[in-house]
Formats: sequence, C-alpha cells, structure tokens
Amino acid sequence: MDYSILDFLGLLGAVGLFLYGMKVMSEGLQKAAGDRLRNILSAMTRNRFTGLLTGCAITALIQSSSASTVMVVSFVNAGLMTLAQSMAVIFGANVGTTFTAWIIALFGFKVDVSVVILPLIGLAVILLFSNKSRAKSIGEFLIGFALLFMGLNMISNYVPDLQSNPEMFAYLRNYASMGIWSIILFMLVGLIVTAIIQSSAATFAIVLIMCSKGWITFDLACAVVLGSNIGTTITPLLASMSGNVAAKRTAMGHLLFNLLGTLWCICVFMPFADMNAWLTEAIGQGDPNALYGYVTNLEQTNPDIYNHLFDNSLPAGHDVIKNIAAMQMSVSFGLSLFHTTFNLVNVAIMIWLTKVYVKLVEWLVPSKHREDDEFTLKFISRGMVNASELNIAQAEKEIAIYAQRVARMIGMAHQLIHTKEKSEEFNQLYSRLEKYEDISDRMELEIARYLNRCAEGRLSNEGKLRIAAMLGIISEIESIADCCLGVGKILNRKIESHAEFNDEIYSNIDTMYKYVDQAMSLMTAELSDLENVQEHSLIDSYNKEREINNMRNSLRSANIENINKGTYEYQAGIYYMDIVSDLERTGDYIINVVDTLKDTFRHKTV
Repeated sequence: MDYSILDFLGLLGAVGLFLYGMKVMSEGLQKAAGDRLRNILSAMTRNRFTGLLTGCAITALIQSSSASTVMVVSFVNAGLMTLAQSMAVIFGANVGTTFTAWIIALFGFKVDVSVVILPLIGLAVILLFSNKSRAKSIGEFLIGFALLFMGLNMISNYVPDLQSNPEMFAYLRNYASMGIWSIILFMLVGLIVTAIIQSSAATFAIVLIMCSKGWITFDLACAVVLGSNIGTTITPLLASMSGNVAAKRTAMGHLLFNLLGTLWCICVFMPFADMNAWLTEAIGQGDPNALYGYVTNLEQTNPDIYNHLFDNSLPAGHDVIKNIAAMQMSVSFGLSLFHTTFNLVNVAIMIWLTKVYVKLVEWLVPSKHREDDEFTLKFISRGMVNASELNIAQAEKEIAIYAQRVARMIGMAHQLIHTKEKSEEFNQLYSRLEKYEDISDRMELEIARYLNRCAEGRLSNEGKLRIAAMLGIISEIESIADCCLGVGKILNRKIESHAEFNDEIYSNIDTMYKYVDQAMSLMTAELSDLENVQEHSLIDSYNKEREINNMRNSLRSANIENINKGTYEYQAGIYYMDIVSDLERTGDYIINVVDTLKDTFRHKTV
C-alpha cells in the first residue's frame, strides 16, 4: 500500500487545520460582535419561530452547529432561556449548519481557493496591526476563514487514494450492495467519524471529496452525511456533562432531534435520495448519480485513461477532466441539497412537537432534588464555552443565586435573635448559619475563579469591565454573609455575659432588620435581571440606605439616654449597638453592590 503513516498524519493535520480555521473564525466573529452576541440569543427566543431563526443565523455565521448548540447548552445552564426555547434554537442550528455545506459545495470546487487564501491572509494581517479592537477581530475572522479552506484543500491531498489500494476498494464495494444495510453501515461511518473529529462540516468535506472522485456512490455519501447529523451531537453532550439538569436536557433534546429525524429518513431513504438527485438535475446542476457511473465505466472500458486521470498525468484540457469537473459540481450540489432538505423537513415536522420534546426529555433526564444547604453551583461549572463573552452570562446568573442564598442568612440571623438562648433550636440555627457562611466563602472563591478564567479568554472592553464589576460584587456579598454570622457571634457573647434585651431593643432591632431585608430584596432583584436594571429600583435602594443610616443614628443617640435612665443595663446596650452597627454595615455592603450596578450597567438602565 502506498498510503503511509505519514500520509495519515498529514490527513489528521489537514482536518486539524480545517477545524482550527473554524475555531479562529468563530472566535474572531464573537470578539468582533462583543457583548452583543451574548444578548442576541436571549432577546430572540421569545417564541419557537424566532428561536428557530436565531439558531439558523448564529450557526450560519459561526460555521459550526456543534459550537452553536454548545452555546445553547450554556445559555440554558445559565438560565437565559428555557428548555422549550432551546429546542427551537437547536432546530434552527441544524438548518444553519447546512450553510457550511453550501459554502464548501459552491466555493470548494467552483473556484480555486488557493488563489484567494494568501491575499486574504495578507489583508487580515494588516487588520491585526490596527489600533481598533474591532478591526483586529475582523482580521482574525478572515485568517480563520482562510485556514478553513486551506485545510479543505489539504484534506483533498491527503485523503487515502482508494483506487491505489484495490484491496481496500474491493472491501468497500463488498459492503456497498447490501441494500438498507449498506445505508445503515455508511450512516454509522458518518456518525463515528463526526463523533471523533467533532465536526459534521469536516465530515461533509471529506465525503464530498471522496464522492467527487467517484470512490463512493451518491446515495452512500448521503448516508454518511445523514450519520454525521447524529455524530455532531457528541460535542453538546460532552459540554452538558458538567452542567445542570437543564443543560443535560438540552443536549439530550439535540440528540433526540437528530435520532428521530434519522429514523424517518431511513424509512424513505432511497426515494428521498432520489428526490434530491432529481431536484439537483431539475435545477440544472446535472445528475449527481452520473459521476460514479462515469468513473466506473471509464475504469472498465478505458483503464489507461482511468489510471492517468488519478495520477494527474492527463493534460489540463482533456475532455475526461472537463466531464468529471462538471459532475463534481453536480455531486457537491446534490449532497448540500440532501443535507438541507433533510433538516428543513425535519424542522418542519419537529417544530410543532416542541412541547412533546420537552416532556420526553424531562422524562429521560429527571431532575434530582438537592437540599439548599448543599454546596452546589447551579449555573457555572468546569465546562466553559470557547467564547468568554458567553461565559459571563453564566457567572451573572450564579451571582444572583449567590445573593439569594446570602439573603436567607439575614432571615436566619433575625430568627436567631428571637430564639430561646441555649436551646437545641438555637444551637441548630446557629450551626446552620455557620454552614451557610462557609458555603458563602466557597461560592465566592469558585465564582471568582470562574471569572478569572473568563478574563483569560477573549473579551471585549465591556466584557472586561463587567468581570471586574462582578468580582467586586461577590466580595461585597460575602461581606454580607460575614455580617450575618457576626450577629450570631454577638448573641453568643451576650449569652456568656448573661445580658438581657428588653422589648424596646427587640422592637428596634426588628425595625432595622425590616429595612435591611427590604434593601437586600431590592439588590437581589437587580442582580436577577442585570440586562434591565431599572433606574427607579436604584433610587429605592439609595432611599433605603438612608433610612438604615438614619435609624442607626437615632438608635445610637437613644441608647446613651436609655442606659443613663437605667432602661436596660450597660452591657445589654453594648451588644444591642453591636447588632445595630452590624446591620448598618450590611446596608453599606448592599449599597456598594448597588453602586457597582449603577456604574457598570448605567447603559442598561431605563
């Protein structure tokens, strides 16, 4: 065999260059779009049809259904869209991925890409040295685009030449005439290859080249493309493994969409493939089945020309080369049409069954209820999307959950004040408060680590500012948790000194807690909807902070007078003021968060 290990490694390198080109192109586009890309999906998924169009558009732009569905998994994981909305976006992503096939089909063979690759890279390098961040990102997008097609050309050079290995060619032919079993076998080949290289576009490129050279028939090539639709679901499934239940359900929904679509297509495969061949011919692109027959006939009737054809020794203007070039375009067009019509028909059927999909996925991936006291991050995980801008949304949602958890500590501390001292209930509540404070410390650390990992990626200037702001916010929230535990520690010191609070002290503390609780509720509401921070909510927060400060000042003045009057003991007044001061500091930390929201999200206010 003439195909060596070095040739195989060259093929792997060519596929790697192809995939890397898609990655660079995708990241460049995401960086150029900046924070806007993160808002597109959340703004355009109000119903199943806008979600469908969104998924289609995003996938067409970033040239990878795997990348777009991984993004969708992350958005569901971050709570930016529901499972039902994600299904519509995933349906659209399957249609959008056909855009890549059309690019490869129309440009991969119709024009000599090598002619434009180097000029394109030259233009991109000029943009890379621009002072504008947007121009640099566009330059990286162009470089990725050039690398993608450079990889495509190299795949063509390094794919094993089956005609040079007759035993392999005969081996494939032995399995190419088994009817439906051949279809299933080649579908599995497409599934496995795509699962390994994690790109249906790369599989399509390889199949397109093999089919255009007459190595496999058009219907078997369609079977490989059909299998690649299932293989591309591996990437989202891997991404969802470290996500929450909603993320796992989204990835499972993607798998089911392609599995169920493949089942109906297998049932009518030959008529469906023939219909696409007929459509290709009707449009004027020729019969995609003709290439295989032409090359096979050439091999049988004129083996000398056949051999010269594949060792590139025929003259450039030879009639055989012209005929095969025309048939190559027909095959590439036919495969793209098959890929597109399959996904369009699949979407046309499945879009009306979204609710059924949701119920089926929820049944297949049941939720596991966890207690609030467990340390679990709900939205962020070890798995991160390649686009750092998109990871910020997950951190924002996690911070909102963090604030809500700490808000419960305020209620616990307040309850602890009214719990009988030295009782079992008091001890249990104090232990729970300690546990929550420990969880708070760990959550702060994990969120900070996640944000730092985001900061290491590709970020727009706005993204960098948001991360800096969020790091400040989680520090303030952790300080609020410290204050809540601080109340418990003050109460323990009070118990040890046998000091007693009277009804007036309890009443005043309750009033302070009411103000602090209201301020905390306003803050958590603002954090829960960072994309729409309301101006009136910020004003309410500042008003509440003034009420807390005024109450603290009033109680401090009254405390001295009450001690002098003997209303309560001096030691009780000390602990009383410690609690009041602790609550006032809690208000300060809350307003620090509000200040950060106002400064960083000012452009979001209405």
